[in-house]
Amino acid sequence: MKAMVIKDAWGPDNLVAEDRPDPTPGVGEIVIAMKVVSINPRDLIMSNGGYGRMGGTLPLVPLCDGAGTVAALGDGVEGLAEGDLVIPNYSRTWLHGTTNAAHQAGAHGGPLDGTAQELFLVPARAVTKAPAHMDAAQAATLPCAAVTAWNAIVEEGRVKPGDLILLQGTGGVSLFALQFAKMHGAEVIVTSSSDAKLEQVKAMGADHLINYRSEPDWHKLARGISGADGVDHVVEVGGAGTLEKSISAVRPGGLISLIGVLSGAGADVSLGRVVTRHVRLQGVTLGSKKLLDDMCDAMEQHGTVPVIDHQEYELDELGAALSSLPAGKHFGKIVCKVS
Repeated sequence: MKAMVIKDAWGPDNLVAEDRPDPTPGVGEIVIAMKVVSINPRDLIMSNGGYGRMGGTLPLVPLCDGAGTVAALGDGVEGLAEGDLVIPNYSRTWLHGTTNAAHQAGAHGGPLDGTAQELFLVPARAVTKAPAHMDAAQAATLPCAAVTAWNAIVEEGRVKPGDLILLQGTGGVSLFALQFAKMHGAEVIVTSSSDAKLEQVKAMGADHLINYRSEPDWHKLARGISGADGVDHVVEVGGAGTLEKSISAVRPGGLISLIGVLSGAGADVSLGRVVTRHVRLQGVTLGSKKLLDDMCDAMEQHGTVPVIDHQEYELDELGAALSSLPAGKHFGKIVCKVS
């Protein structure tokens, strides 16, 4: 089989195609014939060695997202059959509950080999059947960004009808968060620097649009939209450059889900306002297989379809796909066809 491998030095430019032996499943394992993989900012950071020892050592097969059909089953596997379209969870050891070091040690695409290979050997307990209405490309987008959004909006966020949620940007997590917030009857504000992308999220159901370049005081606009003391929940992806304004935008007793640090990790913020206004600042990263299961069930029930960017890559072009992320020209998840 073919695998894409980061070999001699970190960096997407060092990805090479390598022939490896076809895997054989042991007890409780399956082999997935990968059809499509999807990329995330995590994968670019990981491919550059940005997670340090958490990212493992070279050589490494990257990526944690993907979907494919069951090609072989080991003894003792129940509930799956050859040909089923399945999704491996981000971590083969994070099955339920909140995260810990053992769960991170089981993460695909660093420190363990990931999904960027034609045949993927994984414990059967760590895979979920794809929603029945999705094809392989759509299903491949779910383990990282979608589960993170589900965790922030539904699991940790406890979204309810009538909540006002502010989403920063139009990246993968924010688009899934928009879909899940609307699924649960929430009202949504989306910020972006692109009027064209704001029109696209409007078509997806966003209720209020703010271009933060033309409206740098977007936090004041958000409070105005709330008609009260602020929004119920901010999904924060900017980090140092936006956290202070998110604190201003959220109501007393509200929630900020900190997911990304795109504008820097070292924020100088007014912690006193977090305390006196009883704001909950919650870090959110990915989620368990139980969350993946719950999310897939809900997406199937509601017919929710992931947004995929128009630019599709082949597996051999994985390095180029990863390198395209910082430009931010995509809308929706970037996928690479495996077979």
